[in-house]
Amino acid sequence: MTRTASPALSFALFAGLAFFAVAAFSPAILNDSDTYWHIRAGEWMLAHGQVLRADPFSYTSAGAPWQAQEWLAEIVMALAWRGSWPGIHLLFAAAIALAAGIVAFFLRRRLDTVPALLAIVLGLACVAGSLLARPHTLSLPLLALWTAGLVAARERHVPPGWWLIPVIPLWANLHGSFAFGLALAGALGVEAVLESDDRKRAALRWGAFLAVATASAMLTPFGVKTLLFPFHLIGMERLTQIGEWQATDFSRLAPFPLALLAMLFVLGMGKVRVPPFRLLILVGLVYMALSHGRHQMLAGIVAPLLLAPALGRAWPAREDRTSAWWPLLAGLGFAVLLAARVTIPVTRGDDPMTPATALAQVPRFLREQPVLNDYAFGGYLIWNGDRPFIDSRADLYGDIFLRNYQDITAPDRAALESSLAYYHVRWTIFSARAPVVKLLDEMPGWRRYYADRLAVVHVRN
Repeated sequence: MTRTASPALSFALFAGLAFFAVAAFSPAILNDSDTYWHIRAGEWMLAHGQVLRADPFSYTSAGAPWQAQEWLAEIVMALAWRGSWPGIHLLFAAAIALAAGIVAFFLRRRLDTVPALLAIVLGLACVAGSLLARPHTLSLPLLALWTAGLVAARERHVPPGWWLIPVIPLWANLHGSFAFGLALAGALGVEAVLESDDRKRAALRWGAFLAVATASAMLTPFGVKTLLFPFHLIGMERLTQIGEWQATDFSRLAPFPLALLAMLFVLGMGKVRVPPFRLLILVGLVYMALSHGRHQMLAGIVAPLLLAPALGRAWPAREDRTSAWWPLLAGLGFAVLLAARVTIPVTRGDDPMTPATALAQVPRFLREQPVLNDYAFGGYLIWNGDRPFIDSRADLYGDIFLRNYQDITAPDRAALESSLAYYHVRWTIFSARAPVVKLLDEMPGWRRYYADRLAVVHVRN
């Protein structure tokens, strides 16, 4: 008798395997300076046995209140770092593989192979730009599981199962995107009420679920502040000067515009009928992704799951089974990739976030003095035990400080001179392409100390 396996399971395992391979071996996963300070924050908390509540890293905000919202993710990252950079690769490869597997399983249960494959490739391609060694990636499996659970409940015309509730407190301790999960539950709850014959009963049941989920989000070291933090961050005026918070750029070919065009094409064919309120939720999701590039990853995970029931009615899954050898083959693939990743070393040198050579040229006594640094170099300074002027913790520094830094690097000569004097800056390190470098070259009392293709160091005479 031939052994068979669920086609959805086989499909999910191979989807997870593909994205595991990408994350485990792609150098791009380390292309963010946040990785450096997240690991150091986790190490600090492990060493001190407490959650960070004040800034221990910079000198401009030293001791200022700081809500380490992603404390659990940072501790997990610090533990993974004990396996050096391959450990970080494996941690985040496992996270994206799990997220891909959940989405793929959900889609293949409802769709035939080819449309399911197209949906997951287009969807998860939108995550590629945000596939970085940062806490948001660790939250992607929870986003996928939460969304799949909500959509499955809507398919059955019942409220979500209470088993979903533990997802939220875990998510809230990993990353602030849990707020999106609560908003999505609220939106699907409204849809359930509008489409129910017994609206009062549906409202009570979905309302009770949402209330418990919201209350569980406060099961963190910061309590109710956890709920307020995402709104505080989104409300910052200067957030849009940070690359990932800027609007989506349609001037170049990228996965999200392609996925958006594909979705419009499929919906325009008329074969896929999406209920009006579900379509409204999708429009809101697309708007978020257009407004802020970092929300493309939310669209890439959530949109295929929201569309899955409608796509399944147009291209339903067939009942055939697959060979039991396929899951075994996928498992072997995971084992081989794991062994290769552990064996092959990861070497890090100079890159746009890592001015390793330039910083190594600065004497230790000088590095102990106040510095004015490039925004992208802040994480690497923290990594090396140096106190930066600024790093990527926008919520810590606030709008006024970010506005002043924007003026400094514009560059505005008056803002630069006043900040150098006020903070008693002794040296600077900026990207070689930063406009402020030329101004520093011309400023009396300052001289270029070191320069290479990535970074330029100036010191006060």
